[in-house]
This record gives sequence, structure tokens and C-alpha cells, in this order.
Amino acid sequence: MELALSQAQANGKVSLHGRRAVVLVVTLILCVLSYQLNASMISPALPDIAKSLHVDVSAVSRVSSLFFLAGSIGGVVLSRWSDFIGRRRSLVVVILILAVGTLLCIFSPNLTVLLLGRVLQGASSAAFQLSYVILNEGLSQKVFGTVLGVLTAVNGGVGGFDGYVGGLLSDHYGFRSIFVVILILAAIALLCVMLVVPKDNKATATAGKMDWWGAAALSLGLICLTYFVSDGSSAGWVAPITLLYLVGTLLFFVAFWFVEKNISTPMIAVHHLRSRQVWPVIATTILTLTGVFSVINFTVVLLSQDQKVGFGLNAAQSGLMFLTPAALIGVVAAPLSGWIAGKWSWTKLLRVGMVLCILDLMTIALVPHSKWAVFALVAILGITYNGFVLTTANGLGVLQSPAEAPAALPGLNGAAFGIGAGLGIGLVAPLVGKGTLGGYTTALWISVGITVLAFVATLFIKPKQVQVQ
Repeated sequence: MELALSQAQANGKVSLHGRRAVVLVVTLILCVLSYQLNASMISPALPDIAKSLHVDVSAVSRVSSLFFLAGSIGGVVLSRWSDFIGRRRSLVVVILILAVGTLLCIFSPNLTVLLLGRVLQGASSAAFQLSYVILNEGLSQKVFGTVLGVLTAVNGGVGGFDGYVGGLLSDHYGFRSIFVVILILAAIALLCVMLVVPKDNKATATAGKMDWWGAAALSLGLICLTYFVSDGSSAGWVAPITLLYLVGTLLFFVAFWFVEKNISTPMIAVHHLRSRQVWPVIATTILTLTGVFSVINFTVVLLSQDQKVGFGLNAAQSGLMFLTPAALIGVVAAPLSGWIAGKWSWTKLLRVGMVLCILDLMTIALVPHSKWAVFALVAILGITYNGFVLTTANGLGVLQSPAEAPAALPGLNGAAFGIGAGLGIGLVAPLVGKGTLGGYTTALWISVGITVLAFVATLFIKPKQVQVQ
């Protein structure tokens, strides 16, 4: 099968059908699950991590924020690198990095080692971007949207049951048992990649060399930006350390801009970054994840386990009630959204989803004390957020990418997912950490405001003409 695929790829884009397409899709699902479970299964275990490692909830939030920060960097660098070294090689590298990070998490004696492992795990987010590009290159456009929706559904985990299982494992065996499960899955995914994904074809690789200087400048800029926001919300926006991160952010982004203008094979050409086909997609993704992700995977999870002002649930109950329903609904909603977007319009469906998310989050912020109201509203986000918004954001990241750098925008958009998730948690963590109803409510309204800005960003997206059907 590999030989046939490689020969076909040498002549241009391949359109797989039948068993070969199914086997490839299943393999890619295993790859992205190896990454995603590190987010969805860990969320209910955050209180246990804090207790086991003797740190407070505010400190343990870095288990998630650093994970997504590393994801933003690994996703953009490793996916763009795949244009030069091939998709399969990049997938192998990604899964090996994940395995090393997971081993560190299993045997971590303290928070520092655990955070190092989480950084390595986060870098494996490139599995998503690589999978999207492989699908676009290997499947017809008629089925691309639907299958992309399937992988987007995996972004919420295994129908949400992974959050419940993560809670059970944490309650009965401790948080380390979660990483053991992830390591086993990563080993299976690696084996499947070696057997199923076609060997890299040098004839289809991008000419030139990887822009490592641009990658370094962008990565450092993303790091400074993340810490500027997180330190600003906790230490104060005019604190010396906060201002230092702001200066670093500006300097590294300016350096990235100049590097991209003066290199033959940039991470992404400057004229593309200025285009309404690119920058609004990235802005929309960052703001959406900053606004919505932190509500589902941080604020509501901790509120549900708060014994004083929250709902007093344990980790397993929290995962089952507030993570599973939205993810399970998303399993159906995401593929359907991909199909609708392909038939109708990717940008219009994105805007509809954003408006519905805003209305949903506003209602949650009005009734955070009502367990069943919050339960129902988070479940609805399975349609509006996991379905409409995430599917179309991922699809636009692939479809709007420059022809000469097919993995460039998927990588940058993946970075936007990671940086947005990390920024969202960093912004609300000090408020949520207060453990008061007022703190939770303020955090929710901040998320609402950011989501409104995300909708505004969608209005600037200009679809590529080739995508108009």
C-alpha cells in the first residue's frame, strides 16, 4: 500500500478511497488522541496534582498553561518543518517527543519535572496540524470537511468519556496512572504511523531550507506574550517583570517580521501575514480559545469541585457532568459541521457559531450558581463550540494556507489554538484561584468579552477565491 501511495503522490495530490482512506484516518485519529488526552484527561486531575505535589491551585494551573504554550510553539515549528522533511518523518518525531515527556510526567518527583514533561507533551500538538495537511493532500474535497470534522471532534477527546475516565483514574490510582494510559496509546500510534502512513516523497517536498531563525524569533515572541498576559493579570500590568515580557514580545515579533522579509523560504511570507486570508483566521482562533476554552476546561471544572461556593463534586463526577456531554455531542456535531461548511460556507458557519457561543457564555455568567443550568449550557457548547467553531477554524487554517507553504497556516493556526488556551487560563486563574463566587463570575465575564472580540475578527476573513464553490 505504501508503494502505491508514494507513486501516486509523485504525480500530485492523491485522492484515497475505501479501505486505504479509512486506515489512514484511523491512524491519524490515534496520533491526535495521543496529544489530546494530555489535555482532556488531565483537567479533572488538577486538584489531585496540587495535593500530591504540595502546591496550590494557582501554581498547578501551569500544568495546563505551559502545555498549551509548548503546543503553540511545537505546532508551528514542526508542521512547517514537515514541508521540507515530509509528513511521516515529522509525525514520528512528534510522537517520540510525546513519549519522552510522558515518561517524565510518570516519574516526576516534583512540579518542576512534571512541568518539563508537560512542555514536551505539548510540543506534540503538531500531530493535529500534520493530520489536517495529510487529509487535505490525501482525500477529495468532497469528504475533506467531514473527515476534518471527525478529527476536530477528537479535539474534545473520546466523546468526553476520557474526562470521566481521567477523573476515575485520578480518584483511585492518582494522576500518574493517566500518563501510563497515554504512553501506551502513543506506542500504538507510533507503530501505526510506521505501518500505514506512506513514506515521504522527496519529489513533493518544498525546496529550500527550514527557516530556523524565524522559528526561534516567533517561538520566543509567543513565550513572552504568554507570560506578559499571565504575569500582568497576577502581578499587575505595570509591574517590572510584566513590562519586561511586553518589551520581549515586541522585540521578538519585530525580529520575526524582518527575518521573514529577508529569507527565501520563510515560515510564512510577510505579504501573506498582511493578507485578510491569513491574519483574521489566526486572530479569530487565538481570541476564541482564550474566551471559550478556559470556561469549559478550567473555570467550570474548578467551580464544580469547589466545596464552599461551587457544586462540591469529585474529579470523576466533574468530568462526567461538565466535560463528557459537550465532547460527546461534538462527536456528532463536528463532522456534520464540516459537511455543512463544505456545502455552504466555512466563514458563515464560523460566524453563526461564534454568535451562539457568546449567547451561551453570557447565560453561564449570569447563573454560575445553578448546577443544572451550567450543565445544560456547557452541553450546548458541544454544538456551537466543538461543532461549528472548532471545525470551521481548523478547516480555514488548512484551506486558506498559501500554496507554496501548505503547512504554514495550519502550523500558525495550531499555535493560535495553543496560545489562546494558555492565555485564557492565565487570565482567569488568579480570579478563579480566589475560590469566591465573585471571582468565578468575573472570570466568566472576561471570557465573554474576549469571545465577542473573536466574533469581530471573523468579520475580516476574506475567503480564498479557489474556495468559493
